[in-house]
Amino acid sequence: MGLVEGKTCIVTGGAGSLGLASVRALLAEGAKVMLVDLDADKLAGIVRELATDRAAFVAADVTDAAQTRNYVDQTVARWGKIDVLFSNAGNEGPLLPVTEYPEDAFDRIVATHVRGGFLACKYTIPQMNDGGSIIITSSIVGVRGAAGNCAYGTAKHALMGLMRCVAREAPRRIRINTINPGPVDDEFMRIAERTMSRELGRDAGHWFDENIPLGRHAEPQEIAQAVCFLASDRSSYTSGTALMVDGAFCA
Repeated sequence: MGLVEGKTCIVTGGAGSLGLASVRALLAEGAKVMLVDLDADKLAGIVRELATDRAAFVAADVTDAAQTRNYVDQTVARWGKIDVLFSNAGNEGPLLPVTEYPEDAFDRIVATHVRGGFLACKYTIPQMNDGGSIIITSSIVGVRGAAGNCAYGTAKHALMGLMRCVAREAPRRIRINTINPGPVDDEFMRIAERTMSRELGRDAGHWFDENIPLGRHAEPQEIAQAVCFLASDRSSYTSGTALMVDGAFCA
């Protein structure tokens, strides 16, 4: 029996690095997974490659309430009530001082992370089984500041607040936690590091590795295994907390 054998899961941001790694890990542990992302063609290709009737997809903008209701309803129609929500959809903007930060970029980032997470909780909880698990992707910048990254940092801090509020009110033993990755060896992080390198005057990836006690970036699969733990009954008394998966960077 897998860790999440037979559980019905939703993964938003399912076509991205951490989302797809988590989809693969959840499927390997026996789950049924609905992938949610913006790009229908990309999702269709992923589901074809996964080659299992335990994976399906819905293209959706997570900031839109009607589209959120739709991906929840389609999941329930296909597999029944939901056991696990992994609210992982995200985006990132420029690295600039707050006085230069574009207002439209700030609004877009906060909408995707915070409104997307709020809507996911609002519409999934009524369709969750008792004892279900909600996991929200925050970040190391959800617990510390990051110069030049005010929108992303604000959004990730806000998700910590959302998680803690929902943990206090969620009914029927539904648990909610954040997962807070540090630097991950994927394209999302490397793009940010290229910009940071210009500001630092040195390779930002190397700087991170020098300042992470474990000495390296995480692999996406390592974040996915932490997601599986929070999704599973092994975390049955874990709620309202942030699971730091950062190699002790924030210790």
